[in-house]
Amino acid sequence: METQQLKALIKETILELIEEEKWTIQKTLIPILINKENEEWNKFFLEKAMRDLENDHLPEYTESDLTDTFG
Repeated sequence: METQQLKALIKETILELIEEEKWTIQKTLIPILINKENEEWNKFFLEKAMRDLENDHLPEYTESDLTDTFG
């Protein structure tokens, strides 16, 4: 096999490996990263919504506050 043919074969093999790696990244790693980012956003929004909630001065309601009763 000539040097040029060998170089072409090596280049082709490397390009195929790169394509396989791209496919692996697209099919496995990217969804994992997207899911992780979504989890972080969900945690952030929940923490923001719950922040200072325990210090809110909400009224305490009892059964006597109900206007309709069932049963």
